Amino acid sequence: MSVASKPKPAEADPSHRIGFTYLSQEDLLTSGCLDFHLAIEAAEDAILAHREGKVFFPEKIVQIFNEDTQERINCLTATSAQAPLLKAAWVKPGAFYSHIGGWEDEYEVAQGCDKIVCDHWDTVKHRTQTLSRMYKDRVLKDEDIYCDIDALVAGEKAGRETDTERIYFNAVGLAFTEVAIAWAMYRRAMENYAGQQLTMQQTTIFEHSNIAQCFRR
Repeated sequence: MSVASKPKPAEADPSHRIGFTYLSQEDLLTSGCLDFHLAIEAAEDAILAHREGKVFFPEKIVQIFNEDTQERINCLTATSAQAPLLKAAWVKPGAFYSHIGGWEDEYEVAQGCDKIVCDHWDTVKHRTQTLSRMYKDRVLKDEDIYCDIDALVAGEKAGRETDTERIYFNAVGLAFTEVAIAWAMYRRAMENYAGQQLTMQQTTIFEHSNIAQCFRR
């Protein structure tokens, strides 16, 4: 009487292996990734690439004070608030205001600024940020926007031209610039042989020969 032989387990397809490079904070620091110039260059390159069609598309207020007078110089708001927390009176001549949250400043803040710059105005005006609300309330027009940031990067528009200009920057968030910075940091780390090569999986789950024994009933 012949005994049926057990079927041979399927061989693992090497193309199903998934590996990755693990980079710790220490790896990034020691390989020189904490580089402001590297980040700015990567962001600028990404912004210009977006102009050419090559890229498709916290809860706090930080204020910088003059140590002598204690007057606010620059402001950065990053809240989920839907109320005008930032007052126009706080924005002194020469101030730079970076708005990256929702509705968190008085309309008079933007109205009192010499230049309003956005990362992408066509996107900003359809959201719920302060400038978006002003646009919907018809107190802000397209021509009131000085430019998008790519025009500054490309040198088509001047940035700060006087020490007393109040400048309002509204960022809706360009995720592709963050990806570009991360990619630049990764390449820097690889050039310095940082990180560990790890395996997430050798095979797909169905290629394990003992998969039947792993089921629990």
